[in-house]
Amino acid sequence: MSETNADDIDAADDTAEQADSGTANEAIMEATYRALRTHGAADLSVQAIADEFDKSKSLIFYHYDSREDLLSSFLAYLLENFKNRVAASEITDPVTQLDGLIDSLLYGPDDNESFQIAMLELRSQAPFNEAYRDQFRRNRAYVHRLTARVIDCGIDDSVFAPVDPDYIATLLLTMIDGARLQLVVLGDETILDTTRAAIDDRLDETLFADQRPSD
Repeated sequence: MSETNADDIDAADDTAEQADSGTANEAIMEATYRALRTHGAADLSVQAIADEFDKSKSLIFYHYDSREDLLSSFLAYLLENFKNRVAASEITDPVTQLDGLIDSLLYGPDDNESFQIAMLELRSQAPFNEAYRDQFRRNRAYVHRLTARVIDCGIDDSVFAPVDPDYIATLLLTMIDGARLQLVVLGDETILDTTRAAIDDRLDETLFADQRPSD
């Protein structure tokens, strides 16, 4: 066998190994999502995650050093999925973009409540776990930048009033966080719709202030 052919075989093996690794990681992340919905985060074990897919617990530890490493990687996985959904969107109108972003962050998927309980448990651990805190910061910073960028584009297109995009982004995300917290902690099933209406009122007073009829 020539040296060139051996190199080609090694490269093919590396590519196959990377593909297998990517598939395994995706399966582990999906299993983690299901396990969090079922068991929550506080007492979640690696075995509970392994039970959610057809591989052994040893495979998880092959890819991740610890439960903490796995869960912080899961938070990063959520961010990457969100980024991919944003990149795949063909909507260019800033008003429609902002509307969709608010609804996505506020309402989330159909299984929002059970998953948000698990996320709240992870957030409660963040003050004592730097890995979790760092990833939550990264996730929040991206969403903030995205929201501010959409607002800034709307200002450039003259569909939004000239406001401070960072201020409005902070206002929106704080209202959304508060509503989701109240839903999870108090079980207030009306709070999401109430908050959406309150957000619309604030946007009318800020982003759409130039469009309000004069007295």
